[in-house]
Amino acid sequence: MTMPTFLMIGGAKGGTSSLYAYLRQHPEIFLSAVRECDFFVLEGQTPSFRGPGDQIAFRRYITHLDRYQALFTGAGDRPAVGESSDLYLDGQGAAGRICHYLPEAKLVVILRDPAERAYSQYNHLVRDGREPLPTFEQALDAEETRIASGWHPIWHLKARGFYAAQLQEYLDRFPAEQISVHLHDDFTQDPWAVLRALFRFLGVDPEFRPDTSLRYNVSGTPRSRLLHALLAQPMAVKDVFKPLLPAAFRHRVRAKLMNRNIVPYGTTMAPATRAGLIELYRQDILRLQGLIQRDLRAWLET
Repeated sequence: MTMPTFLMIGGAKGGTSSLYAYLRQHPEIFLSAVRECDFFVLEGQTPSFRGPGDQIAFRRYITHLDRYQALFTGAGDRPAVGESSDLYLDGQGAAGRICHYLPEAKLVVILRDPAERAYSQYNHLVRDGREPLPTFEQALDAEETRIASGWHPIWHLKARGFYAAQLQEYLDRFPAEQISVHLHDDFTQDPWAVLRALFRFLGVDPEFRPDTSLRYNVSGTPRSRLLHALLAQPMAVKDVFKPLLPAAFRHRVRAKLMNRNIVPYGTTMAPATRAGLIELYRQDILRLQGLIQRDLRAWLET
C-alpha cells in the first residue's frame, strides 16, 4: 500500500489550507482528498473531544493504518505523495509516530506570528459559530479550563504557539534537510517564491505555476451564517454529490462562495493583549530564530 513521501505538519492558521490547494494543482503531486485526518496524533484512539462543535470533526479523523493508506490509492506513479494535518506540529506523540512509519518523509512547516495566530484562531471559531465567549481575552483566560475539560486543540489558543519547542521534537528525530520551514508573511507576500522552493524540496518541476488567485479558509465574519454552515460543515447530502464532481473543482467553488460570504473582522487585537502574548512567547521566538535562521524581530513588536 502507498504511504506519503511528505507531510504538511502545520502550523495552525499559517496558510496551510491555501498551500494545500496550490500544491495539489501540480501534476507530479498527489495530496489526499481528506485534510486534517490527524492519523499520527490519534492512531488507535477513539476521539472524544468535548468542545462546542468538536464532534463535527470526528467524521474526518482516521485512526487505523489501513484507512490511512487508503487515502493514497489514487497516487499512481507521482513522485510526491502527501497529506496535510496542522495538528502534527504540536500534537502529542505525532513526531515519534511519523518517524516510526515514515522515517524518510519530507516535512513542510509554515509558521505565523504566534500572537496573530492565536487571534486568528479565535476568530476562526467565532466565524464558525462555535466560540461561546464574547472576547478574545476571555477565551485566553478560559484556555486552561478548556484543556483540562478535553476540548480539541483548536481551542488551545496560547499553547499552540510555542513553535521552537514543537519543531525541536522533529529536529530530534529527522535530519534538518528533510524539514522545510517557511513563514506565513513570506507566503502571503510572494506565494510563488514559497511554492517554487517547495517544488524543489519535493523533487518536482519547480517551474509549474499554480493558480494562486484564491485564498482558502479565511477568517472573518459571515454575512450569512446559514450559508457558511452549509459550506463549512459536513452533511450527508453533500456526500451524495462528492463522487460526481472532481475534488479540486468542489474545493475551488466552495472557497469562492465562502470568501464572498466573509467580511474581515472589524476589530484588531488590543495592544495590551498582544504585549502580554509577546512576553509569553518571547523566549521561544528567540530560540526559534536560531533553529530556522530567520530574523523574527517583527514578532516581538507591540
